[in-house]
Amino acid sequence: MSSEMLDLFLSSFGETLMMVGISGILGALLGVPLGIALHLTGRDGVLPHPLFNRVAGLIVNAVRSTPFIILLVAVIPFTRFFVGTSIGTAAAIVPLTIASAPFIARLVETALREVERGLIEAAQAMGATTWQIVYKVLVPEAFAGIVAGLTITFVSLVGYSAMAGAIGGGGLGDLGIRYGYQRFLPEVMLLVVVILIVFVQLVQTLGDILVRRLSHR
Repeated sequence: MSSEMLDLFLSSFGETLMMVGISGILGALLGVPLGIALHLTGRDGVLPHPLFNRVAGLIVNAVRSTPFIILLVAVIPFTRFFVGTSIGTAAAIVPLTIASAPFIARLVETALREVERGLIEAAQAMGATTWQIVYKVLVPEAFAGIVAGLTITFVSLVGYSAMAGAIGGGGLGDLGIRYGYQRFLPEVMLLVVVILIVFVQLVQTLGDILVRRLSHR
């Protein structure tokens, strides 16, 4: 492999890391509170609010059910508003964040549902506020499940970031399309696939290790 191609791989991998890392963090900042809100406002939640729960759930389901390649195009006006362009690594972060936040929200909601109802009732009996129930009971008890959900999200974002490369989002996906497909260099495409597989395996392994440690604390 030439030094020029090696530099391309390194820079493309760096772009992929940036897209996955930033969109994953932003998605978590939006999705975790949304997941908590969905759980609290559910029928059996601490703060039942059917209207909010139904509307928020409808929006979450709508975004989750939209194929990512369509979402990429649909949110171009938002992307241009936030970053000034619809092409490039920074632009790809916007749809990646929009795609990840509802995904995380549902996973967080599912993890919170696994918390024993008796623990919540005991906290309420002792006069705990809603906020205290959230950060002293719900989140600590469901933390391992939340981390597992975030791991799944980051793995999915790796694939999404590669898809974003198909429309000029940068990263390894863009490298594979431009050189592996358009310039008929199958070895480049193969190497891109191998790197993505290894990257996904590392993310999943680290996430599994963290979940196991949290589950046996």
